[in-house]
Amino acid sequence: MKKIYKFLLNRLPRPLLIRLSYPFKKVAPFLYKGNKVECPVCERSFSKFLSYGSEVAHRENVLCPYDLTLERHRLMWLYLKNHSNFFTAENLSVLHIAPEQCFHKKFKQQKNLNYLTGDLVSPIADMHFDLHDIPLEDNSFDVVFCNHVMEHVDDPIQCMKELHRVMKPGAWAIMQVPQDFSREETYEDPTITSPEEREKHFWQKDHVRLFGKDYPKWMEKAGFELEEFRKEEHYTKDQIERYRLSKGEILYIARKPKN
Repeated sequence: MKKIYKFLLNRLPRPLLIRLSYPFKKVAPFLYKGNKVECPVCERSFSKFLSYGSEVAHRENVLCPYDLTLERHRLMWLYLKNHSNFFTAENLSVLHIAPEQCFHKKFKQQKNLNYLTGDLVSPIADMHFDLHDIPLEDNSFDVVFCNHVMEHVDDPIQCMKELHRVMKPGAWAIMQVPQDFSREETYEDPTITSPEEREKHFWQKDHVRLFGKDYPKWMEKAGFELEEFRKEEHYTKDQIERYRLSKGEILYIARKPKN
């Protein structure tokens, strides 16, 4: 069963995985009843989470069986809920690129948000477009989410500049990426084109780079000012383990300067 799960996870296209996840989430939680791990997004506890990731970067005990959150989703949720005004500020204009399934419905239902989603192919997105050329007006959004996208695109700086353009002065963004903290600099090689080699070098078959410790500099080149949210300063080791947060991940809050 575990082999079948890993095979489907790594072979099926993303839009199909999204559709299949709806019936799966109704059954999976019953198989993992318990209280050893907790998802702060769905507020349910389990004996353990599911495994997730490619053959090169497969991780155990990370995928919530109910709402399918991963480490990065739970970290972002904790920041939004406990350390930002995302749920309390009135009339926030939000652009969500590649909307995560675990957030999509919740954010849609928030009465304080004017919420728009975009993606190249996702079946749950409101608009479909190429992130290198966003068909939206300047200075339109208070908040932008664009997670685990920059490792896929041809020109991350151009994509970030486009997000910067559509944000209002003073707006903020979260743009998480897979980040290898053992690397000082981001690893790119345009000669690596096969899915097998990309998975080996960049952790996933459709990745074209692997960001290193220098990822903040990429956002700064696009015009953003950065704040670092370090979970270890706000949550105990026991909480980090119970929520199954990635021990190395730093959440960067990218702000568009007011002037």
